[in-house]
Order: sequence, then structure tokens, then C-alpha cells
Amino acid sequence: MTNIDFKNDEILFLEGETGMVGVVKVGDDKKMLFIATQDNEEIVQFLESDDIIAVSNFKKDKRAIRSQAYLSRVESSPLVILNKDHPSTKHLETVISIGDRVNLNCNIIPGTHPEQNVLCSCDSLSGIEIVKTPTGVKLNRDFDNYTIEKF
Repeated sequence: MTNIDFKNDEILFLEGETGMVGVVKVGDDKKMLFIATQDNEEIVQFLESDDIIAVSNFKKDKRAIRSQAYLSRVESSPLVILNKDHPSTKHLETVISIGDRVNLNCNIIPGTHPEQNVLCSCDSLSGIEIVKTPTGVKLNRDFDNYTIEKF
């Protein structure tokens, strides 16, 4: 197990062999996340300030990770969930999950999971569970290939 503390104005980067996951805190109570499905439905998820925004990127592009986290955290941009057979799923390089815990998994189709507790990742990060704590996150296994930077 690994506990990692970081502040609301910081971003945690977990680096894998072929991908990277960035994690920030929601940072604001009473925030709502709007999730649009391909079934023309909208799901509303109520968030707490210490919930996490996890962004996975398959090119290790920190700028793309920061941008996606910014859009969700600051701009309250809604998430769009694609059907598994949607042609755009094979073009996604950055995907996001928001909530109190996120399970990284390399065996799913990116962008197709409305439940928000599973996130597509590279193989070397697969199996890591990220759980919010009041001061950061807890990982379900030992992991030391991470950095913390200003968000």
C-alpha cells in the first residue's frame, strides 16, 4: 500500500511504462458532474471536495492530462460516454474518471464506462486502485514511480 499526500493546487502523476495517470482533487464542495450517454440520457453525480479527478493518457502527455483535469474541475465540462462500438473509441488518447475511487484497468475500451469507477490505463498501471483520503490518495499496492507538481 502507498499513501500519497498532495495539496488542492497540486497534481499527482503516476507514470507507467507506456502511459500516465494524473490525479487532482475536485477541490470544491457541492460540485456536480454531468455525464451524457449515447442513449440520450444525462447522469448527475454529486461530488465532494476530496473526491478525485483521474486522467489517463497513453502518450504520457502531461499537458493533455492537465487540460482535461482543468476542463472538469474548473469549467465543469460534462463527460460524454461512448458506446463500445463507437468508431471514436479507437482514437481516444486521454480519458477521465471522477469519484471517491478509481480502478485502473488495461482490459477495457476507453470512454465507454459511465459508472466512473474504472479508467482505461496502460498495462503497467493496470490493477491499481486509487482511493481518496482527506490529504491525498491511497494506492492498493506499493508504487513509487510518481511525481507531484503544481496544477
